[in-house]
Amino acid sequence: MVTNSYRSYAKINIFLKIIGVKNGLHLIKSRFVKVTNLYDTISLEENDKKGFCLEGKFDCAKKQNTIYKTYQKLCHIDKKVEQFYQKYKIVVDKKIPSFAGLGGSSSNAAIFLKLTNQLCHLNLSIKQMVDIGKQIGADVPFFIYEFDSANVSGFGEIVEFFDEPKIDIEIFTPNIKCSTKEVYEAYDSYFYNKNSPKDFDNITNTPTIKLLENYSAVELNDLFLPAIKLKKQLYDFKDGWFFTGSGSSFFRIKR
Repeated sequence: MVTNSYRSYAKINIFLKIIGVKNGLHLIKSRFVKVTNLYDTISLEENDKKGFCLEGKFDCAKKQNTIYKTYQKLCHIDKKVEQFYQKYKIVVDKKIPSFAGLGGSSSNAAIFLKLTNQLCHLNLSIKQMVDIGKQIGADVPFFIYEFDSANVSGFGEIVEFFDEPKIDIEIFTPNIKCSTKEVYEAYDSYFYNKNSPKDFDNITNTPTIKLLENYSAVELNDLFLPAIKLKKQLYDFKDGWFFTGSGSSFFRIKR
């Protein structure tokens, strides 16, 4: 019997810079750092129902859930996947807030993909899993690699390990939900400047600690001001905290 539980970690964006638009999608440069003290738990239990069963307190319908979308793609690769999940159900204990810029749904998809690859003996390579994952969500490739820190670029599919000491992160998530789609639309409408100066080599080569010491939340994250335009109360947390992703979570180093 399969009784294992798997941790599905959150992430933060130390910086997030928009470097262009291609085919209607935003190209980014970012530093992702895994948050080891905040995670969902994904468990496999005996399935007493017919068909694929997914349990957890989610903020979306089953068909929009990233685990379910990943399951559908894997079923097209090997019929063993559908057979396996006739016997076992997926139970997710959610701790990562939704609409918070912490990558919870992408992390869930990545961990489900990796554990299914292992348990169903699909023999998918990292590259093959990344190719599947990037169809589910832009942050999924980072979680597939399981790096503690990485520079992420392109649409999120280019993930390069960044060697630096682990840092102890404190997360604060106000009771504000940010829509990634709406934040990016606000960025395009009010803040995008294709001629703005860019010094990405400097920022991508700088250790996280130095970045947080020398830059402000606005300087590090191009989506902070668009998010504030949509949710003005986010401005209250600009001092002493840094903004992750499209929000609404903030982070800082534990002292």
